[in-house]
Amino acid sequence: MKPTTNFAARVIVSTILAVVCLTSAAQAQQPAMTFFVTSVGKGNGADLGGLDGADAHCAALAKAAGSTQSNWRAYLSTTGPSGEAGVNARDRIGRGPWHNAKGVLIARNVEELHSDANNVTKQTALTEKGEVVSGRGDAVNMHDILTGSDPQGMYSTAGGDTTCGNWTKSGEGSAIVGHHDRIGLKDTRHMKSWNSSHGSRGCSQELLKASGGAGLFYCFAAN
Repeated sequence: MKPTTNFAARVIVSTILAVVCLTSAAQAQQPAMTFFVTSVGKGNGADLGGLDGADAHCAALAKAAGSTQSNWRAYLSTTGPSGEAGVNARDRIGRGPWHNAKGVLIARNVEELHSDANNVTKQTALTEKGEVVSGRGDAVNMHDILTGSDPQGMYSTAGGDTTCGNWTKSGEGSAIVGHHDRIGLKDTRHMKSWNSSHGSRGCSQELLKASGGAGLFYCFAAN
């Protein structure tokens, strides 16, 4: 082999190695996934098996996607009987920060998550697989995300059923949902809320689909 050929070969090899090293470094620096929208619900409408069942669903999906994070929590509130205090979704999810499956920052802390500075959008509220969830304007709209919460991530004091029986009902009832794509029927702040847009038509899978949902919910790593 001629000297010039040897030199060209060495340049090519060096370039390939440099690209591999840069790619590996970028992957190593990407934050771990600590937030996602469930790619599928549990299949029984808003009956998630309570908070424990919802948390387990988050953990199972995250593990299947290759996550090594533990202590996954569903972003869901519950209400207490006879006016007793319920559980706030914001109190279940740790301190943050949270990143999606692509390493994009969603919020640095609980306060930012519940402010206008959060980064929850259709492009960032990805599933555990890193996929976009369809929203308004798509062939199938699934932007209704179960939360049972008010805009500040607290259980609702509005009265009536706002959590489908604390996530145990798949028939009559209602649950507060948010719009992950921040799009609503009306041009109001309330309708564009990622965590508190309106109540569902019911708790069954069919009724959740009828109003633009699929029984999906948000998951956060509370580590």
